[in-house]
Amino acid sequence: MATTGLIMLSYLVAHMIGNLKIFAGRQTFNQYADWLRTMGEPAIPRRTILTLIEIVLVVCVIAHITSAVQLWHRAQRAHKSDYTTRTMRWGGVIVALFVVYHLLDLTFRVANPVGAAHDPYDNVVASFQQWPVTAFYMLALIAIGLHIRHGITSAMASLGVSHPAIPLVSNAFAFLLTVGFLVVPFAVLIGAVS
Repeated sequence: MATTGLIMLSYLVAHMIGNLKIFAGRQTFNQYADWLRTMGEPAIPRRTILTLIEIVLVVCVIAHITSAVQLWHRAQRAHKSDYTTRTMRWGGVIVALFVVYHLLDLTFRVANPVGAAHDPYDNVVASFQQWPVTAFYMLALIAIGLHIRHGITSAMASLGVSHPAIPLVSNAFAFLLTVGFLVVPFAVLIGAVS
């Protein structure tokens, strides 16, 4: 669980950095989105590296969920289910639902108001101009931040790393990552990005 969580966390950091390119303008953001699909060209076919990243993420998600279910069963048998465990479980469900919606909205664009005909920049703006979508994203991103906050501390303990600063680092990292993700939908909602 710790290893898959850290791999997914690395992806989230890269994803957040990519999202922040929206503040550099339409052309930069769309070029970045195109670069994701053309990494490695012409040496390797279009979308090869992105597809490999997606495969690794799917394997990590499946392994992470499987580990979570196994840990839940162990806790049930031991009659140990504290507040943090229950929160992480429900936070994980919220995160999973969010990921499905996010993919339908901005990857497959079937839930996006402007659909596939527009560029990535327009798709992001169209989604986050709708306050219910932005509110859902913001709540889900806060859930992700809380999940990460606990997850980093647990992962370090699972990997045998202990230091009094780990909870502080975990809190700060989760806060910065959450704010880094929240700033984009909020900026679109208030018209700073349009």
